[in-house]
Order: sequence, then structure tokens, then C-alpha cells
Amino acid sequence: MRASFVGLLLSLFALGASAEPISYYKVEGVSYDAAITTPDAFFGYGLGEKPVRHDVMVGYLRSLAQQSDRITAETIGFSHEGRPILFFTITSPENQARIDEIKAAHKARLVPANADIDGPAVVWLNYGVHGAESSGMDAAIPTLYHLAAAQGEEIDRTLAETVIVMVAIFNPDGHSRRINHVFTFGSEAEVTDPQHAQHNLWIEARTNHYWFDLNRDWLLLTQPEAQAWIAKWHEWKPNVSADFHEMGSNATYYFHPGEPKRKNELIPDRQRELLAAIAEEHAAWLDGEGELYTSEDGFDNFYIGKGSTYPSVNGAVGILFEAAAARGGAVETDNGERTYAQNIRIHFNTSLTTIEGGRKNRTALRSYQRSFFAGVREEARGLSTKAYVFTTNGDEARLDHFLDLLNRHQIEVFALSRDLEAGGRRYSARSSFIVPLAQSQFRLVRGVFDRFTEFEENIFYDVSGWTLPLAYDLDYTGLDGVRYNQSLLGNPATARAIAKAAPERATYGYIFDWRDYYAPRALYRFQKADILTRALMEPKTLTIAGQQRRFDRGAIFVPFAGQTIAETNIHELAQQVAREDGVDIFALTSGNAAAGGGDLGSTNSAATVGKPSVLLLFDGGVSRYSAGQLWHLMDHRMNIAVTLRQKDVFPRLDLTKYTHIVLPHGGALDETATAKLKEWVEAGGVFVATKGASLWAQNALLSEALHGADDETNEAKEQAPPLRFDYANKPLKDAEHVIGGAIFESDLDPTHPIAYGHSDRRIATMRAMEDVLKTPKDPVATVALYTDEPLLSGYASDRRLEEIAGTPMLTANPVRRGAVILFADDPSFRATFFGSDKLFLNALFFGGLIEPANYDTSAR
Repeated sequence: MRASFVGLLLSLFALGASAEPISYYKVEGVSYDAAITTPDAFFGYGLGEKPVRHDVMVGYLRSLAQQSDRITAETIGFSHEGRPILFFTITSPENQARIDEIKAAHKARLVPANADIDGPAVVWLNYGVHGAESSGMDAAIPTLYHLAAAQGEEIDRTLAETVIVMVAIFNPDGHSRRINHVFTFGSEAEVTDPQHAQHNLWIEARTNHYWFDLNRDWLLLTQPEAQAWIAKWHEWKPNVSADFHEMGSNATYYFHPGEPKRKNELIPDRQRELLAAIAEEHAAWLDGEGELYTSEDGFDNFYIGKGSTYPSVNGAVGILFEAAAARGGAVETDNGERTYAQNIRIHFNTSLTTIEGGRKNRTALRSYQRSFFAGVREEARGLSTKAYVFTTNGDEARLDHFLDLLNRHQIEVFALSRDLEAGGRRYSARSSFIVPLAQSQFRLVRGVFDRFTEFEENIFYDVSGWTLPLAYDLDYTGLDGVRYNQSLLGNPATARAIAKAAPERATYGYIFDWRDYYAPRALYRFQKADILTRALMEPKTLTIAGQQRRFDRGAIFVPFAGQTIAETNIHELAQQVAREDGVDIFALTSGNAAAGGGDLGSTNSAATVGKPSVLLLFDGGVSRYSAGQLWHLMDHRMNIAVTLRQKDVFPRLDLTKYTHIVLPHGGALDETATAKLKEWVEAGGVFVATKGASLWAQNALLSEALHGADDETNEAKEQAPPLRFDYANKPLKDAEHVIGGAIFESDLDPTHPIAYGHSDRRIATMRAMEDVLKTPKDPVATVALYTDEPLLSGYASDRRLEEIAGTPMLTANPVRRGAVILFADDPSFRATFFGSDKLFLNALFFGGLIEPANYDTSAR
């Protein structure tokens, strides 16, 4: 069956000159065990002839483990689409027989009190984090074959002195999309034109199912793929960690150390020296092949959430490899024709040089890793901050997500042993936790909690700020030596079960707070069952089980009155909400509120909330990253049904099906589509846009409702002296006023429906845009405004800070019967900004409730 299918594909999609037999990849002078199945024999075609389907790759790699006593294989997790992620442990048969002992000894020597005993170097190889980067995945095939089949003294020595741990592949869903794309646009005649569709599949295949860049998820851990591999990474704590990629076709070949000035201060200088030592192995092989390469420009080591930087703040030497892409087989480049097979061969050989570099330098690597962890407690003593204490003051789900993140990173976190006053806040022992800096994960603790705003250079490959307590909207405070002592450390803390106690059976209805992170999921669960729901527009104090309890704006009331669903069924659903959504839901026996609060039947203080029907537009200029984040939030986290359609088909859609239309960053509509959107909004629809799409929307939909921009006059521009600087300074000057990703603070109106669920006036979002939103003329339409000193963490020039301070981060603009809601930022950036997630979800559930002010602004 396999042979006939493969034969059909060969006839349709042969890639000509890029096809190579296994002999092309075999190391010169090395003999191979003929009993080990070659890739050619298993696939029925030469490696590099065409992409290898994920299921076929899985089958072959598993077969190698079955055939070789050097290899063990296990499935460590599954992608969103259910594809397995494989993990291989490769070493000598003698080492395999005592692998648990070797692993335990390797980790034991990281504890300063234990003896430093010699042992194999542990080298981690990860393939395929970006699905579009073909050789970054398929290089795993000849690498594992070589490690299984190579014979001789050299491979015996390598396997005796190293344990190679390999993940293949990191991103199976993106990989599968690439395969489909290449086959879809495959030709019998080879097409090397780089503009050919077969060679262009960047973002759609680069990402996972929800369009997340998994190489940004090592720190954030929001996706199942990253959660799977990080567990194995910490299980082994390798000495060397290599990450294989592709870049633009006109590039050459890249390997770390990287830009010398663009290194995170948490990474020790010694790590770069070891990188340079291992790099000599790569350079020697590439020189022998006459390959062009570079190792100190284009890529940095700053954001600690990538596959080559996360290891570097965890005691390993992280190495990035980048080949010039040839995704469709063979492609014309500025450096001559580049083939898919060439890239596989180069990545395969730099995999071997990485292993050899780890073996040769294993004593130095072991010493470095040991000193990395041995010295952290002394470094912690030198800092004024000794610990961080944090809480969410009520939202247990958000707190549990953060605890889970810390647990996965093996950061020590404890329950707070007693109540504490710090930083102008009260931290209750019942709901607060504390992270001491004097621990083995000292550097990662700083990476998670510290705020960095000063940098040697202002050029960043990725975001410059990622202080995670701000993203999770936590209340947190650093404790100095006066405030902190070890008696504050209670029991070790772990994420807790989400389930809450089932409510009593009600006689009047049920009610739950909106502050809970999963309250929107609970609300949609009721709405999906055709149960009427109402939201409190004013705080109320109600009697619950004989006790008075306050419910803030946004709390959801599920009355029995007016329902077509039996009370028994509503009660069963309330129990399900408590059990599966982790939301405290309370039984009501009366709608009577405390004096002056307005009863639950008041139309002035409670409003009916309709079920949202959401259309999410993508492609046609829309950022897949921005769209995927919102899709993930609605679908994966909140179980809200979302219709996905390409932006360019918008004019042909029947919009009467939707209550909400979401246009993520990068989107803009043409004149015909804009007219259709305006008509839909005026008829009662709620339009939500983020980042760049908001800039378009404010001009296209709201121009008359906004104050004008305060642009410089032409006269002032003419008076400014001409700008001149040396060409060598161009990169720094080009990036000087770019905001690639920094955390900004806004003042939030918690009384506004789009801010329901927030109890304070401060909210943090990821700012990654230089342009600003205009201020609405309606005085209540600005839901969140950047503060006068908005930069919390990351880089932004003084000029940009001055321009952004005091401008809107979020506006909610009534337009006749509908509304236009605009975010200057991505509210669900990388699925990590749990605080601003609620703002976006409020736009879905409460966007139809907002009303304009009737205040006469001219009377000021």
C-alpha cells in the first residue's frame, strides 16, 4: 500500500535535482550497519526528494528505535490536532542499561553539596519547531539513522561519552500543513523560481494549529507542544541544547554565538565562551565543504523564551542553527541554487558537530553547569530584592495558571505563611504566594519577575519586555531584606484543581462573579443551552445562605423567571459550571438586594446579555499571530464558537448571522466592504479591532466621533535641522523609535462594561506599535488610557513614550444601535495576558450594552 502511494506521489511531484540517495548523507569513511533500514528503503524515495509526511516520519523513526539497542523512543505529548511528539534517548547499549542512574547522577552533580562525578555529556537536539522550515525537521531522519547504524571506534566513543536526547518533531501540525502545501503546488517539471507558490508558505505552516509561534513558547508554555517538551528538558537538564531552523533563501548558514552586544544580562559570559568553542566544530566542517556561513550577526540572545535562549538561563549552552530555506525542493538564490537536500545534509552534519562539541568539551560544560547553579544563591544575596510575593485577590483560576507556569519551570514557590503588608498592598495568607530568589532557578525567577527598561543596544529580534506577573495582572511586590525572611515560606505550592463546590439547589436563580477568569466560559455554557442571563450594571449586596455577599458589576444572574428550560436542568448546568469551569456559583432564594442597591429585577441595574455569534476575519493582510491568539482564547479556553473566514470574502458574507465581527492586527477593508460593515454596525452589530486594524477602523468608521491628531505643523518641520548620521549607525538609528514589544500601563475605568471584572484601575498590555489611537469625543468612550509614565518593562524611546502617554489603549464607541471597540494592543498577546483577555471577552458579551454620554462637553 505504501509503495503504490509513494509511487503515485513520485510521478506527480518529483523534485528532480534535489533528490539524493542516503549515500549523499553518510559520513565519509564511516561504515553503516546494513541491518538498519535506510530512509530510502523505508520511504521508497531519496531523502530530500520531497517532504516526508509526519506519519511516515514517525513510523520510520520508531522503527529505528525498534532496530537499535542504542535508541529508546517514547511519545511525550500530542499536538492540538492529536499528532504525537516523539522523544528519543540515544547512547551506547551499556549506558542504556543504566540510563536512569546516569540521569540521576547528571542532575545530582548540579547540587553544590554533591560530589562532581564524571559522566556523559547530555546533548539535546530539537527539530521542527517551525513547520515551514523543512530541513529543520527532516534533518532528524539522517541524524537518528546515523546514530543507529554508524559503526567504528568514533561512534562508539561518541555514544559512550554522550547521551543524546532528541525531540522530533516539535510542531507536527505546522509540519503537516507544509507537506500539504508543497504537494498542492508540486510540479512534474522542477520550478526554482523563488516566487513560485510552492516556495512560499511562511506563517501558515510556521505556526501550530492556533497559529502560535512555538519558538516563543519556551517561557510562556501556553501550548501543549511546549508543555510536553519542557517537561523532558527539565527531566534531563542537558549541557548543550541545539535548535534547527531555516531563514530567508538569500541568506547563507548561521550558527551561534550570535550578536555579542545583544545578550540577556541573565546569561553568564562564560556561556558565550563555550558557545565559541563548540562553534569551532561547525566552522571546521563548513569550511571543509566550502559553505558560506556567519555566526555573530542577525540573531540575538535576549528574549529568554526561545529554543536557543531558554536553555541559556537554565544552565545549558543554547545553540541556534539557521539554513537558507529551499522549502519546495530547489530554489534560485543570490548565492546560487539551494536545494532542500543540501539543507538537510548541512543540518545533519551540524547536529553531529554539536554532539562532538559537547563530547570534547564535556568537562568544561559540566564545570560550567555546576557553577551556574552553585553560584546563584551567592548572587541572590547580592541583590536588594530577596523574594516576590503575589496574589490575584479573588481570581483563583488566573492564580492557578501562574502557579502551574512556575511549577513547569521548576521554580520554587510557597504559600505565604502569614498575612503581610508590602508595597502598599495587603497580602492574605489564604490567597497569596511567595517566590524566594535564593534558589537554583534564580536567573529564571529574575527573568519572570524583574522589570528591565535599560539596555546596551535598542535592537531586538523579539519582544524586549515579558514580566509575567504584569501579563497575568497579578498584584505583586518585591521584598527586600527587611521585609523578607524564611519564616514567610509556607508549604510548597502547586496549581490546584479547578473544580469548585456544587451550589445548593436554588428557588429563585443562580449568580456568579465576573472577576473569575473562566466566568465568560460559564456564561456561554448557559447561553448555549438557551438559558436567559442578565449582567449586573451596578454592585449589589445579596443574601447567600443567610449571609450578605457583595457582587460587583458584570456578575451574571441566571433567573428562573422567563426561562423555557426546566429548573432541574438549570441546576444541573450550574453544577457543571462549578465542576468544569471552576467558577463559584451561588444559589438565590430571593431577588431582593440590600437597601439602596436596586433589586435583581430592576432594568436600570441589570441587563439581559445575548449570546455572541462571532465572525473572526483572517488573511488578506491580517496577522495570523494576532488572529490565532484571539481564536485560541475564544475557542480553546472559553469554548465559544467562532466562525473563521478569509477577510477578502467579507463582501460576499451574510452578516445577519453575526452579532460580533473581529478584525485583528493588519486588517483593513476596501470601500465596498467598509460600507457594508458600517451598515451592519449601525443596525446593531459590535465590531472589534486590534492594533493596526484599529488605526484603520478609527478613520474608516469613527472619523467624526474623534478628536483630531496633534501633528506637527509643516512650519515646525521645516525649522528642524536636517538629520545626518554615519551609515554604520544605521541599524541602531533604524530601531531607535521602534517598539517591538514592551509592556505598557493604562488607567482603566472599572465601571465601564468593557472593563467589568477588574477591581483596580491599572492594566498592563503588550505594546508593539508606534502609532496611537485618537481620543473619542464621547467622554465615557475611552475605557483605558495610557498613563503619564506608561513603560513598565521593555524598551521604548523617550520620544515614543511622550507620544503614547495619555492616548487611548482601548475605546468603546457606540454607533447608532451598534458599537466599534478598538484596542491599540493585542489583548491576548501570545495567550499570556490573562488580565486583558477579560477586556476582549467583555467586548463580546457586554459590547451591546454600552451607551454614549449625554454630557454637554462644550459646557466645560
